[in-house]
Amino acid sequence: MSHPTLSRRRFLAAGAAAGGGLLLQFALPLAGAAALASGAGLAPNAIVRIRPDGKVILTMPYVEMGQGTYTSIPMLIAEELEIDLKDVVLEHAPPDDAKFANPALGFQVTGGSTTIRAAWEPMRRAGATARVLLVRAAAGRWDVDPASCRAERGTVLHVPSGRRLRYGQLVDAAAKLPLPTDADVVLKTADAFRLIGTPAKRLDTAGKLDGSARYGIDAVVPGMKVAALAISPVFGGRLAGADDAAALRIRGVRQVVKLDDCVAVVAENMGAANKGIAALAPRWDDGPNAGLATQDIVADMARAARGAGAKVRSEGDPEAALGKAARVIEATYELPFLAHAAMEPMNCTVHVKPDSCEIWTGTQVITRARAVAARVTGLPEERVTVHNHLLGGGFGRRLEIDGVERAVRIAREVPHPVKVVWSREQDIQHDMYRPYFYDRVRAGLDAQGKVVAWTHHVTGSSVLGRFMPPAFQNGFDHETMDGAEAPPYAFPAIGVSYVRHEPRNIPTAFWRGVGPTHNVFVVESFIDELAAAAGADPLRYRLDLLGNDPRARRVLELVAQKAGWQGPRAGDAGRGLSVQFAFGTYMALVVDAVAGPENEIRVPRVVCAVDCGAVVNPDTVRAQVESAIVFGISGALYGDITFRDGRVEQSNFHDYRVLRMHEAPKVETHIVASTYAPGGMGEPGTAALMPALANAVYALSGRRIRKLPIGATLPTA
Repeated sequence: MSHPTLSRRRFLAAGAAAGGGLLLQFALPLAGAAALASGAGLAPNAIVRIRPDGKVILTMPYVEMGQGTYTSIPMLIAEELEIDLKDVVLEHAPPDDAKFANPALGFQVTGGSTTIRAAWEPMRRAGATARVLLVRAAAGRWDVDPASCRAERGTVLHVPSGRRLRYGQLVDAAAKLPLPTDADVVLKTADAFRLIGTPAKRLDTAGKLDGSARYGIDAVVPGMKVAALAISPVFGGRLAGADDAAALRIRGVRQVVKLDDCVAVVAENMGAANKGIAALAPRWDDGPNAGLATQDIVADMARAARGAGAKVRSEGDPEAALGKAARVIEATYELPFLAHAAMEPMNCTVHVKPDSCEIWTGTQVITRARAVAARVTGLPEERVTVHNHLLGGGFGRRLEIDGVERAVRIAREVPHPVKVVWSREQDIQHDMYRPYFYDRVRAGLDAQGKVVAWTHHVTGSSVLGRFMPPAFQNGFDHETMDGAEAPPYAFPAIGVSYVRHEPRNIPTAFWRGVGPTHNVFVVESFIDELAAAAGADPLRYRLDLLGNDPRARRVLELVAQKAGWQGPRAGDAGRGLSVQFAFGTYMALVVDAVAGPENEIRVPRVVCAVDCGAVVNPDTVRAQVESAIVFGISGALYGDITFRDGRVEQSNFHDYRVLRMHEAPKVETHIVASTYAPGGMGEPGTAALMPALANAVYALSGRRIRKLPIGATLPTA
């Protein structure tokens, strides 16, 4: 796993910044999705400016939604530039695909656990290039050999004489120097790192503690009004009527705005807006999905699953191998729709004028947000300004622009800036959901219980096929099949196929990973079934199947050692395993499950071993593991969006449960020291947790979990 060679011509330009200082611009050509899939490093675009006071201004092309980006990327710059982390100042990047496109996807986007993978080399190279220029500027002033100088702590030191100059004293001279060649810019080796690989306090923590941090929902604009919504309770339904007069009688209500599938009440404050919505009593034409229920959706999928589907992978003639197997085991797995339920509900503030549109929001796709605003208003994109903010949770939800589009449509009718805020009920019942999946798997075993053939037939929505249509080729996309197309095991014969089936009018979207969250559950659950059928220990069975994958073996052996694995039972606890390779990261989990006083499932302990390549901030890695495990337990035990009469039945956290603080397990994370390029960390833990927990519940109860959610109480065999 290595990064592509960076050409000086394509990579950097240096010059004077407006107002003085050194401006570094770097841009990389588009890298294909295949490079990301193979684990090759990818690079974003960005601008680094060093001010005369020595501060480094980093115009951040990615957004911070709790994953630590606003600390880890500055660490890369600070490491090579030899400055303290506190000397890096962040600015949100404006929408500009030309400068800030994520090369994995070709436009400005934060997602897919790509941020550190993309930034690893180019951000370091930008810092190192600036360092070389500053050292040369100092050497020129002193008329000495640059080799006799070195950068340290925001200064350049002339070693023989002890003379020292601050970066701020050198930036103007450095901006006039010719750009160094690739050979002149030498990146540090791991043994020389001062910051990378060490715990660093998050740069965004102080603002979140003292209230100065600004999320989209915190936007305040002079003259701003607030709007509450009522959206058709059935996807595809339409507004049939509403009592405008009743709403307008509410004190503080200023306006009612009607769209095809929703109605908004605009008021002086949120309380008045919500009272206006209640008084409005909207009436709906539910449309063709009025009677839709979850069982109808599943029946549709079961029928679709009978089709042959697109061939994703076929090696070793799996059908022939199944025919010769001593025993064939098969199973069907179902995974439900899941909502994002981020702490910050969907919101967007918009001011539409005759010749401009201004937006304040938190989005993972700022250029798409600008584009949809331009389309709705009819304005050219250069007349649309988007102010991005911190995100109070994303999980993929803010990769979508439906909230921005709806807010702009409302704002067109309002002569003031208007903040459109979704209630928690609207946020859950009008989400874009993790798809429902319906999978059929078969395995052929020989007389000793060893796998001789494996087939996996996936049926479900293609989020990437909608989100980025060119990625859907030959009947499938690699994101949907991630974790199924190339499981970590060495099967002599394997066949993987996919049927794209989109549910009736129900929007689907990314959900802290899509493919791995369902495929790893199916693969790791079924591997456990095969181990039981062979009478083998689940750990030993996996190790025998891993073949020559040393990184997968390493995390699996490490997690077993740290957890004290002696088998699937340990006293009163059932124990479950999982191992995976996803988002460029190897991970293995051991999950303990116990029965509480009311037969409820409790998870007291989770042990994780992770090889995510080179680690920038180990505190962030551990935090991401802990976050993903809590997210995964919530999804595995409780996550389920169901439909009745065309309506989502869940509405808030009382019936779309998430783990409570007192229910959170003790999480032990063991990081494997690695020299590989960084992998992703935002999503792997969620995928790994679900099958490990299901396998632990089987060990505890004797009942196989082939359909999620497991439920709050222990199933009976």
